[in-house]
Amino acid sequence: MIRFLQQDSKLVKGVFIVFIAAAVGAMVITLVPGIFDSVSGSSSDPNVYATVHETGILGRVFGQSLPVTQTEIQRLVQQQTQGRQVPAFLLSYYESRVAPQVIQEKILRIEADRLGLAVSDADLLSVMHEGELGQTFFPNGKYIGDTGYINFVQSIGYTRSGFEDYLKERIEISRLYSVVTGGVTVSDNDVRESYRVSGTKVKFDYAVISSADLAKTVNPTDSDLQAFFKQNAARYATAIPESRKLSYLSFGADQLPGGKPTVTDADLQAYYNAHKDTYDVKEQVKARHILITSAKDADAKTDAAAKAKAEGILKQIRAGGDFAALAKANSDDPGSKDSGGELGFFTKGKMVPPFEKAAFALQPGQTSDLVRTDFGYHIINVEQHDMPHLKPLSEVKADIEPILEQQKLGQAEQAYASQLAAQAKTQGIDKTAAAHNLHAITTDFLGKDGTIAGVSDGTAMLNQAFVTAKDAAPAAVSTGDGFAVFQVTDINAPHAPSFDEYKSHLLTDYRDQQIPQMLAAQVKKLDDLAKQLNDLHKAAAQMNIPVKSSDLVAKDGQVPDVGSMGGPAAVAFSLPKGGISGPLNTGQVGIVLAVTDKQEPTADDIAKNFNQTRNQMLNQKREEVFDIYVGTLQGKYEKAGAIRQKAQPATPGIPGLPSGS
Repeated sequence: MIRFLQQDSKLVKGVFIVFIAAAVGAMVITLVPGIFDSVSGSSSDPNVYATVHETGILGRVFGQSLPVTQTEIQRLVQQQTQGRQVPAFLLSYYESRVAPQVIQEKILRIEADRLGLAVSDADLLSVMHEGELGQTFFPNGKYIGDTGYINFVQSIGYTRSGFEDYLKERIEISRLYSVVTGGVTVSDNDVRESYRVSGTKVKFDYAVISSADLAKTVNPTDSDLQAFFKQNAARYATAIPESRKLSYLSFGADQLPGGKPTVTDADLQAYYNAHKDTYDVKEQVKARHILITSAKDADAKTDAAAKAKAEGILKQIRAGGDFAALAKANSDDPGSKDSGGELGFFTKGKMVPPFEKAAFALQPGQTSDLVRTDFGYHIINVEQHDMPHLKPLSEVKADIEPILEQQKLGQAEQAYASQLAAQAKTQGIDKTAAAHNLHAITTDFLGKDGTIAGVSDGTAMLNQAFVTAKDAAPAAVSTGDGFAVFQVTDINAPHAPSFDEYKSHLLTDYRDQQIPQMLAAQVKKLDDLAKQLNDLHKAAAQMNIPVKSSDLVAKDGQVPDVGSMGGPAAVAFSLPKGGISGPLNTGQVGIVLAVTDKQEPTADDIAKNFNQTRNQMLNQKREEVFDIYVGTLQGKYEKAGAIRQKAQPATPGIPGLPSGS
C-alpha cells in the first residue's frame, strides 16, 4: 500500500485526493454538531417543527429530507378534535401527542421513495377515480368541475397542490404497507378454529341481583346517618359551594339618555375611507362552460373521440345554438351542467391555468375555442368581465350603516355604564339608579351557575362577581342586550351543610357506600347455593331472586341486564352446557348464569364465512407485522440521529392526569 502511494502517477494522486476528501468529510459530519440543521431549514422556518432525513452519512448529506410542519400537526389536531370543545390551553398538549405520528409518516415516505414506490400524477388521477374519492370527484364517472373540486379542497383547509401532495403521501404509504405485509399468511386450520370460536352461540338462564333493589333495603336510622356524617366530616367540609349576593342596576338601548345614537353621512364616509380595501373588486369574469371529459393520460382514440364531440358542440354554438341548452344536454361537469354550465363569478387563481387564461382573454358575449386541461376539453362563454375597480360608497352604504349603528350603540352603552359606575362609587347603586329612573335590585345568595333576574344574560356578571372582593367598587358589565353596574354586597364561603339540610344527600351517599359490599356478598351467596344445589333456579327461588332467559347469542351480542357479551358474561362461551358461572359483577347488577344451550358453527357455516374470517385475520396480522416494522424503522432513524426536532416549549399536562400519561 505504501509503495502504491509512493508512485508518481495521476491515478495515484487522484485516488489519494478522493480518499482524503472522504475522510475529512466524514470527520466534519461526525464531529461538527448541528451541521444538518441549516440543510433542513428547521432552524430558520418557524413553521417547521422537525426535519426527517435519510440515514447514513451519504443519506444525511445527499439523501431526501422532509420537513414536519406546524400546519400538518395542527390540521391533524383539528381532525382528531372535530366536534369537541377543546380548551385553547390544551391544544399544545394535543399537538405534542400527534407530532410523533406525523414524524413517523415522513419516515415511511422516505422509505417508500427509497424502494421506488413514489406516486406519479397519473397514478394520483387513477386513484381519484376509485372508491370514495371517485364518488366525491367523479360521481357516476363525471368530473365535478374545477370549481367544485377547489371548493372541496379549500373547505377542508388545503390548497390544491397541498391536498394532492397529501393524497400522494397516503397512496405511497399504502404501497409500502402492501410491500411489507405482502408475505403475511394464515393457515386454513387457524381460520376454521377462529370462526369456530367466534361463531359459537350460547343460550343461558341468569339470575340478576340489582343494586337499585338492594339500595331499597338499606334504611339507616337518623343516628346511623349522623354517625356517617361525622365520620365523613372532611368529605362534606365544603359540600355547600360559595355563594354571593349582588346589588345591581341595568339598562338597555331604549334607556340611553338622548335615545339611540344615529349614523351621519360623515360617519359613513370615514368608515368607507378606512376600509376601502374591503370594497376593492379584483378583475373577475362571469362565465359558463361545457366540459367533455378526457383524462390527461387517455389513449389517443379516447382523446380523439372527446375532442371530436367538443368540436361538434362548438360548431353548433358558432351557428347560433343556445349555449345553456347545449351545456345541459352535453356537459360532463355535474356541478354546472343543470344550470346550463353556469360557473358564476371567479377571480384569477381560482381555475386551472389554461382555463383561466382563456376565460380572462374573452370579452362579454364571446365564446372560446376548445381549451384543453387535465380534465378534458372546455368551451367557455363569458357573460360579464369586470375590470379592477373600487365600489362607490353609494353601492355599499346599506352594508356599512348597520355596522356603524351597532358600533355607536355599543360605545354609547359602554360610556353610559362607565358614568353610572363612577357615580355609584360615591353615591351607591340605589341612589344612582333613582337619579336615572332605573331600578336597583339585590339578589339572594347565588352560586356560579345561578340566574340573575331582569337581565337576558347574567353569565358575565356572575363570572366577574366571583373574582371580585366584597364591597369592591361597582363595576360595569355587558348583559347581552345592554349593560349592568353591580357590586358584591355579601359572600358565603364554601362550608359544611347542617345535618337536616343535607339529610337526603347523606342517605344516598350512605347507600352508595354499602351497596358494593352487599352486592358482592349476595351474588357470591347465590353462586355458592346454585353450585351446592346444582340448580340455579332453586337457588334463586330460595333467595327470592328473579331468573331470566337469554336468546341464542354470539360474542358480539347484547343481553338485557347483562350488557355486552364481550364483558363479564363472555365466560358463558367457555362453559359446557349445564355449566354454572362464578359470580359476575357489572357494577350495577350481580349475575350468576347457567348455560342451557350451546351451538358451535357447522362445517357449512365455517365454509360460508371462511373468506371473511380469513380477511379479518389477515388484516389483523398485517397490522401487527406493519406495527413491528414501523417501530423497528423508527428506532433505526432515532439511533442514526436522522430526526432533527426543534426545541419545543414544555407540554402542559391534562388536569387530573399525571404528567407523561
